[in-house]
Amino acid sequence: MNFTKMEGLGNDFIMLNGLKENIPSDLAAFSQKYCDRHFGIGADGVIVIWQSDIADIKMQIINSDGSEAEMCGNGIRCFAKYLYDQKIIEKKKMTVETLAGIIIPEIITDENDQVLAVEVDMGEPILKGEMIPTVFQTEQVVNQPIKIGGREFYITAVSMGNPHCVVFTDDLTDENLQKWGPMIERSEYFPKKTNVEFVKVLNEHEAQMRVWERGAAVTLACGTGACATLTAGILNKKFNKEITLHLDGGDLLLRFNDNGHVFMRGPAKTVFEGWIEA
Repeated sequence: MNFTKMEGLGNDFIMLNGLKENIPSDLAAFSQKYCDRHFGIGADGVIVIWQSDIADIKMQIINSDGSEAEMCGNGIRCFAKYLYDQKIIEKKKMTVETLAGIIIPEIITDENDQVLAVEVDMGEPILKGEMIPTVFQTEQVVNQPIKIGGREFYITAVSMGNPHCVVFTDDLTDENLQKWGPMIERSEYFPKKTNVEFVKVLNEHEAQMRVWERGAAVTLACGTGACATLTAGILNKKFNKEITLHLDGGDLLLRFNDNGHVFMRGPAKTVFEGWIEA
């Protein structure tokens, strides 16, 4: 089976073409095996291309622990670049079916038609507590105090089709991320677990973010988490509607549109191609 290794800001994926290849029936086991960085290819997750009855194409995302994700912002940029480079979809603006709904990426190219970046309409954030989901039965979960492991956090919860918990803090150390990230992810406040973003505000147009991803632990970037961070910053009156967000793997440009949708622009790169012996 052929595969392509891709990355968006260091958030890396094994891309499988379900339109051509014989995809394994147990994708959870496949992802756990081949995402291993010592005994496999190494990746944060597996992305599979499928046909869709309701959009141009369908994207399925399996995390490195075998769980299935609703959406992945860095992943969908890689997905769109792969489709355009392989001429599976030749138009620059496409519709993609995901578990989070229809997402619309747009390819940005240079004068030689080489992909420079991908801008994605990530849709409208979900703010209602029970729909994120959280245990809070409120219209918005903004600056909400919670207690975990004897410590109090003030969180803002947002869903971009998958759940996010944003914590504004000046402490972005590995120790803080790795200690509290998994505890918040699996806490009683989030019935389906959550991604956790630790965010340091630099000014109203700029911030730094580190992420503990549900199902993947620490990653270098999280596109949906970046969109949730912009939304949380606006709700807490910390950000303007356009920001540059610095992640461990690089920068994302984000804007909150007048129609209520979040737009994300960033890179996507092909690392290498190979084949797996069945």
